[in-house]
Amino acid sequence: MTVRVGIIGVGVMGADHARKINGSISGAEVSVVADFDAERAKSVASELRDAQVAEDGKALIERDDVDAVIVASHDSTHAELVHAALAANKPVLCEKPLAPTAAECREIIAAQGDRNLITVGFMRRFDPAYNELKRASTAERIGETLVAHCVSRNVVAGPGDSAATITNSAIHELDIMPWLLGSPITEVSWHAGRTSKHSGIRQDPQIMLLRTESDVLMTVELFVNARYGYDTRCEIVGEDGVASFAVPAHVIVDSELTRSIEYPLDWVPRYAEAYRLELQEWIDSIEQGRASTLADADAGLRAGLVADALVVSMNEGGRTVAVNY
Repeated sequence: MTVRVGIIGVGVMGADHARKINGSISGAEVSVVADFDAERAKSVASELRDAQVAEDGKALIERDDVDAVIVASHDSTHAELVHAALAANKPVLCEKPLAPTAAECREIIAAQGDRNLITVGFMRRFDPAYNELKRASTAERIGETLVAHCVSRNVVAGPGDSAATITNSAIHELDIMPWLLGSPITEVSWHAGRTSKHSGIRQDPQIMLLRTESDVLMTVELFVNARYGYDTRCEIVGEDGVASFAVPAHVIVDSELTRSIEYPLDWVPRYAEAYRLELQEWIDSIEQGRASTLADADAGLRAGLVADALVVSMNEGGRTVAVNY
């Protein structure tokens, strides 16, 4: 069986998914693409084997030559398109966030019922570095975890405001840290100082304090216009040791009295293997008719509830806000 995949939204993320599915994922092929930019959709389709272009996302979902759907369009379209995929009874991999608000996530879960059709693109769960960090940060190796520090920096941000930094960028930390620490986030607060001259209408950088049910305190720095490179860092501090990511490159260059490393321009090379592993598991689960190990709709809701609490804190002077699951 070859799973015929339709991809809605073929910007950087969707186009990368399309190339991976046709180039390195077994058991699948991209059959149809759609994008609000028709010329972009045609350009990506021309790179793929026999891929067609649909008029829009809903038309793509309804086609008989689409078995499963990837939603990689703008965040504001996610809920509507996931509902359409559910109505068509087709498996859907929705890029984060599942929806911009937790209320919309709840509506999606209600519409799904007892079916197992929705997965969410929290690909860091498949990243080799995060999995190694999870294995390294056990009580046996570094003692009980006391605090954690996260940094997420982009070269330049796309359009959006301060809330979008939370719901679109920080959402990864809001999913991966409870997964990594084995404990849900129970309260949050949002903080900011000076903002970058490159920040536009958003506050940039932002600092978030998160507390887990196990009483681990986390700091999260989001700096989406950091300019120097794409950079993800994570450090787990235990009673007897510390586990953290190594430098964000495989090669160090020594030349002209200088030691240097190179940063990627965006997330695509940093998480290439995570995306490949995630996509292969998604396709395998569809072929085999089983639940996948990807994040499910409930995980999308949990991250959305934490994001909602952070937006409340941001709008109310940084006060500590409880997360109500």
